[in-house]
Amino acid sequence: MLNVPKVLKIKDIIKETPTIKTFFFDWDMDDEIPYPGQFIMLWNFNDEKPMSISSIDLDNKEIGVTIKKVGPFTEEVFNLKVGDYLGLRGPYGNPFTIPKDKKILVIGGGVGMAPVTCFTDYAVKDNDVDVVCAAVNKDELLFEDRLKKSGANVYNATDDGSSGYKGFATNRALDLIKESHYDFAVVCGPEVMMKPTYDILEDNNIPGEYSLERYMKCAIGICGQCCVDNTGWRICKEGPVFSNDDLKLITEFGNYRRAPTGERI
Repeated sequence: MLNVPKVLKIKDIIKETPTIKTFFFDWDMDDEIPYPGQFIMLWNFNDEKPMSISSIDLDNKEIGVTIKKVGPFTEEVFNLKVGDYLGLRGPYGNPFTIPKDKKILVIGGGVGMAPVTCFTDYAVKDNDVDVVCAAVNKDELLFEDRLKKSGANVYNATDDGSSGYKGFATNRALDLIKESHYDFAVVCGPEVMMKPTYDILEDNNIPGEYSLERYMKCAIGICGQCCVDNTGWRICKEGPVFSNDDLKLITEFGNYRRAPTGERI
């Protein structure tokens, strides 16, 4: 595992939506193979932030990191061009489980589509996969075409109804669950979306895995910034992927999170 940032040249940049870009880098798979659900720490030579790995190309030894512009750090990264450099360290965290011969429901919202799309790339090889791809509007839908090309069945949901189902990912997922039997689910998005999705999956006895996000600094389990109540689990080490049973023990899930100061939000 790479615990010191490795300075890498940006190989390619794809503008996915008006607010989201994917950055591609050559990656030595002999050094450390990343898996869907893991993350890297991205260093812009001033600060570091955790970012989901959205693409893993083992044949071409390349990874993609998908970033949403939400603040000064990401805005600075957005201004970079192909040939510029960034520091990457990792990969970190526990990945998603890749089942076999299962009917799988994947539910993603916004930039949360990044890790679940990477999961889908792997899962479609041995499973039947339905994907709820959700965003505020059609312009912000992430990886719709890529998911369709992978062989997954894609069901869009937009807040304004500009593409697919008008409403939230949770409502679209519930409709699909009423129509079909699912053996397993994978979820990532805003926690305000994941909590009701978790409740729906629990009510329908569907085991699932969820990718959580918290404020991280070290990514190696030392600083304690990403610990959750009441377990004390570190999102960077014990997570970021947790099961239904795990989430039953995390009392803050869907209720609050902590600021860098430790204050509840």
